[in-house]
Amino acid sequence: MTRATVRVMLADDQPLLRRSLAMIIDKEPDLAVVAQAADGADAVARARGVRPDVILMDVRMPRLDGLEATRRICADPVLDGTRVVVLSMFELDAYVHEALRAGASGFLLKDAHPEDLLAAIRRTHRGESLFAPAILTRLIAHYLEAPRPERDGRLRGLTTREIDVLALIGAGRSNDEIAEALVISVKTVKTHITHLLAKLAARDRAQLVIAAYDAGLVRPARHGFLT
Repeated sequence: MTRATVRVMLADDQPLLRRSLAMIIDKEPDLAVVAQAADGADAVARARGVRPDVILMDVRMPRLDGLEATRRICADPVLDGTRVVVLSMFELDAYVHEALRAGASGFLLKDAHPEDLLAAIRRTHRGESLFAPAILTRLIAHYLEAPRPERDGRLRGLTTREIDVLALIGAGRSNDEIAEALVISVKTVKTHITHLLAKLAARDRAQLVIAAYDAGLVRPARHGFLT
């Protein structure tokens, strides 16, 4: 492995699926599987041992489910640099919301195309959040339907450029795409995102997406997104 290699851990109770994922990931020159776990408790222990960059975490596993394992990993200061992408066969809203509360940086379905999975690993490692489009639409709808007495005026403290960046984040754009759209550097985009996280008291990029929808900067369309 080179210094630029993204170190990935797989947590799933199905050996065949772990092997298939490992084969897909290890073919990529910038990715490498450094550990595997067959249950949630093992995932927590192995994560503390190898400190991977990204964990692909199954939801339903023996001994300790993936959501509780995610919660423990994301709360562990030793694993501050580790990001979790939850994988599931199910689009149950309860799983999505619980994964987000547990600290997951993304939620994908197991039937995702390999290239989408690889992109999710890379984007998550860069500090971005990634959710399957159908899941993201329902997630946003859930938050928009919730009581929101404190949300009015949340954008008053943002600069015009920060609002531009927030709108593009809400539309699902990557840092590179935001930089291209606004004709600024990726470094500047990251600076704006840091400011947005602080000003909006958001834990991660997923919550910035919610804030963009919440403020009306973007809205879900029946097919895809409207900006």
